[in-house]
Amino acid sequence: MDDTPLDAPLDVAALRRGLLAPAGPLAWLDVVETSASTNTELADRARHDPHLAAPGALVAEHQVAGRGRAGRTWETPPRAALTVSVLLRPRLPAPALGWVPLVAGLAVARTLGDVGVEARLKWPNDVLLPAATDAGGLGPYRKVAGVLAEVVPGGGVVVGIGLNVSQSAGELPVPTATSLALAGADRPDRGRLLGGIVRELTTAVGQLEQAGGDAAVAGVAEAYGRLSATLGTAVRVELAGGSEVVEGTAARVADDGALVLETADGERVVTAGDVHHVRRAP
Repeated sequence: MDDTPLDAPLDVAALRRGLLAPAGPLAWLDVVETSASTNTELADRARHDPHLAAPGALVAEHQVAGRGRAGRTWETPPRAALTVSVLLRPRLPAPALGWVPLVAGLAVARTLGDVGVEARLKWPNDVLLPAATDAGGLGPYRKVAGVLAEVVPGGGVVVGIGLNVSQSAGELPVPTATSLALAGADRPDRGRLLGGIVRELTTAVGQLEQAGGDAAVAGVAEAYGRLSATLGTAVRVELAGGSEVVEGTAARVADDGALVLETADGERVVTAGDVHHVRRAP
């Protein structure tokens, strides 16, 4: 039986042995005790050093002002979550960059599947776990992870991932969230999860590169669709700034990662940048 405490620090030496080239996909890996936001910190590094090697990853044991979409912030208890930002320099046409956050969510879901946890994807940036009760706009799911991607100078993209690992219900920011521990995962190991996510993410981006940015040819569009909790459902999309609400059926993901809705007035395409909330329709 593994007696390692759930809040044990990451084994940085072991992670570097497994994830740094030539054994793994990363050029560098930094683990810090505390960060306000790994995305902010890594994006700042990339702006100050346009030649910063990629792929590289910054991990925080304790994130105190994490950033989400639409300026949302949150704090994670020390060593209770996996908070990592990865610098990529994907060789992709600009429209295909919209798939990068989607394949990041796919990387998380695939990694959770490898450790026996069934996960689903909510467009554009959430990873969900099945729940026994309905959570309103999420349906029968709870959010276990989120993704935030931002473009930085020099052709780089910083992809931030926050995965709830061992939090109790009282340590989560909202009632619609969950953690792997609450979902019944058997002693989730943050180091193993980090390794899986990094490998899955870099592999998926490499597949996109080899396919010239075509997500269908790369196979990631089909993989994403199989794990989607959004496609095929009736949704209510609140656009940024409260400018409009669009209702329809989520039909497919477009070539650039946008969501295509079938509405009463015909097809409507919304991009992640357009959207404040995507919820299941009542």
